[in-house]
Amino acid sequence: MREVMPSDEVVTLSPLRLDDVEAHLAGEDEPLIRWLNGGPGTREGVEAYFRHCREQWETAGPLRAFGIRVGSDETLAGTIDLRFAGEGLAPGQVNVAYGLYPFWRGHGLATRAVLLASQYAADEGGEEAVIRVEPENSASAAVARRAGFTRDEQPRGEDGQRFDRYIRDLRVAPQ
Repeated sequence: MREVMPSDEVVTLSPLRLDDVEAHLAGEDEPLIRWLNGGPGTREGVEAYFRHCREQWETAGPLRAFGIRVGSDETLAGTIDLRFAGEGLAPGQVNVAYGLYPFWRGHGLATRAVLLASQYAADEGGEEAVIRVEPENSASAAVARRAGFTRDEQPRGEDGQRFDRYIRDLRVAPQ
């Protein structure tokens, strides 16, 4: 597996690894659990997920999960993952999902991470990035807008849950 580490000199993305588990568990809070994880993590569950993420990297699977890292010591500040295939995605579309731990919010790091991940997705053949946001999650919607995504209407999912959908053409440089 080739090591992928997109960076803008402030934020570096690199594949999640097992030694990130402790930092991830320590960083979980109610907003992260609600908007991204769907439930509190357990050591066993997070380890299993991080192993799955590593396998996806090794097999060039549709999931590419990154740690969002800051500083010379590459402190884990959150996660961002790309899905190159999945429910509700057309060919060429890439789903982007991200979350920062509480200490790191409000400093523009999520926007930087989305821009780096979007460039990686474009380099891997992605044509359009998609961010799905629950309507009440205004902070995530603001990240999408700052990263050059525009809101697109999408009907409710099969489960009845409604998301706002933000899209960005990856073949065009962000403004």
